Amino acid sequence: MSNPTPRGESLHLLQSAALPPTDHDLTVLVPSYDEERRLPSTLTGLGGFLDAWGVDYRVVVVDDGSRDQTAQVSGRFGPRFSTLRLEQHAGKGAAVRRGMLAATGQIVAFTDADLPYDLTALQTGCHWIRRGDCQVVLGARDLIGASCHVRRKLSRIAASAAFRQLVRLAISKEVTDTQCGLKIFSRAAAIDIFSRTTLDGFAFDAEVVLLCHRLQVPFRRIAVRLINEYSSTLSVSRHGWSMLYDLIRLAVRDRLSGRQAPAARTLPAPQQEPRKAA
Repeated sequence: MSNPTPRGESLHLLQSAALPPTDHDLTVLVPSYDEERRLPSTLTGLGGFLDAWGVDYRVVVVDDGSRDQTAQVSGRFGPRFSTLRLEQHAGKGAAVRRGMLAATGQIVAFTDADLPYDLTALQTGCHWIRRGDCQVVLGARDLIGASCHVRRKLSRIAASAAFRQLVRLAISKEVTDTQCGLKIFSRAAAIDIFSRTTLDGFAFDAEVVLLCHRLQVPFRRIAVRLINEYSSTLSVSRHGWSMLYDLIRLAVRDRLSGRQAPAARTLPAPQQEPRKAA
């Protein structure tokens, strides 16, 4: 796989001497919080798909300060799998940010710990980025061609629909399904975007979409097939109000700044398990 060619003037962080060199084609992040039980099947599925594809990959479980044995699961799966651990529970947005800034793949993606989407979209999205069509690929459940093969709770469907309408009004008329848990980035775009994100909770996806617009990072959306949706750590009752608050805060900050992206920040890189590829 050749290095994806950056497009857009905003991708200046690629020139930073502080960035370690890329050493493989694709890093797949799996942000996880108390996922000891679900991770084995997820990592098995990921590994099987990526091995069959033939891509040079690494899978990194980003353990968001779990209380169980989540951090130990990747050790059963060989040298392409590792864990990056946050010492304290900080939120999915914080976990993905840490993983994105530490990853050394030419392309960096994340997916949820229940492996909810058919991975064909991951392969297609990587192909688009390698070909130079875009720098970011956003999974979408509201595009023609998307499908759902699971029974979803009515409360979750209603909450998702309401959140999408708010996103359309406050963040993006083009990307209404910000919360799809499959997103793919060239490494340059990942660094440029995640060095600026500020939201640590579940609404961080909306901030990523907003930064794509403000930094003028070329992106495409891809229809996904929802094949799993087990007991998610996202709860409408526990997280709904905080997501709404973060969305409003994000929109207000954007308007007060004159629709300018915040400055990039330097964050400490956490330690990752030292393993060499097979």
